[in-house]
Amino acid sequence: MEQFHAMELPHYIIVGEKLSDKVVERLRIGGFRNALIITSPTPYRLMASKIESEAHNAIDVEVCVLGEYGKLLNGLESGRYDVVLGVGGGRVIDTAKAVAETVNVPLFSIPTVASHDGIASPMTSIRTGGKAYSRKSVMPSVIIADMSVISLAPRRYAVSGCGDLIAKYSAVRDWWLGHLSSGEYYGRYAAHLAYLSAAVIIKSSRKISRMDLDGVRTIVEALISAGVSMGIAGSSRPCSGSEHLIAHSLEHLMDSPPLHGERCGVATVFTSYLHGSNWRRIAESLRGLGAPSTLNELGVDTDIFTEAVIKAPTIRPERYTVLNRVKLDRKRILDILQETGLA
Repeated sequence: MEQFHAMELPHYIIVGEKLSDKVVERLRIGGFRNALIITSPTPYRLMASKIESEAHNAIDVEVCVLGEYGKLLNGLESGRYDVVLGVGGGRVIDTAKAVAETVNVPLFSIPTVASHDGIASPMTSIRTGGKAYSRKSVMPSVIIADMSVISLAPRRYAVSGCGDLIAKYSAVRDWWLGHLSSGEYYGRYAAHLAYLSAAVIIKSSRKISRMDLDGVRTIVEALISAGVSMGIAGSSRPCSGSEHLIAHSLEHLMDSPPLHGERCGVATVFTSYLHGSNWRRIAESLRGLGAPSTLNELGVDTDIFTEAVIKAPTIRPERYTVLNRVKLDRKRILDILQETGLA
């Protein structure tokens, strides 16, 4: 049984509007002189370029637009940068985490979409041998969420973020099952914090669906809270369970998979059924948000989803979930899809 685990938490979080000057202010307060900004074309135009301009000559800023990632990694040297800024969506921030880990410097997470909980967690998505899952990397030391930028993103991304949050409803139950099965560490506080992130979305789904500034801010703050729960737990356990394994499995099986949070949301209906919890409420919340709540709306056929469920436990075989407890064959999966209205 694990005797200890390490907690990593952000040092500073700010949520507001027109915050490019706040980014530079935090760089100055931290005494940073050489910053590397990792971004992509649209986030560069909306946010990273403003940070670059605000920095003037006070801070040496180098910008890497994603797509140059391979070249960047080959040229990295410890001591060249003293801070990394990830300005963009999930792929950008995952890349920034990898770079910050490589050169062992602090990370600023500056999201431009509210589509994922990685903006405030120490976890990064990786793909190995055709399998996609999360591993512990670098906890952002500073998180700056500029609502004037995030609110401009297409609605679909914020809805995807809601799906990723609703997934915690299933993930915390899987974590408890893992604890019962093997005695692995289970942190009640981290679990409840993650569950709260799901609950606020479930309870307020129709209000949030308006996607006004207040609604998007609620999503952002819930995503940050979920990320912090992983920092407290020392792993992705409170936020990633059987539903995420199915979502990762779908990504592997499909050439053009739906967004991560969209997959997680639909998978949570399925895994909540397996847990014997209120799957109907999950489906209702997804509908209230205008998120995919059936396989047809998700753009996934029943054969692929069935294959994804069967394959899911092999994604992270060391992680015990309800998919290990409930043995499923193809017929049983199809029956559940019919009973839940997913198919």
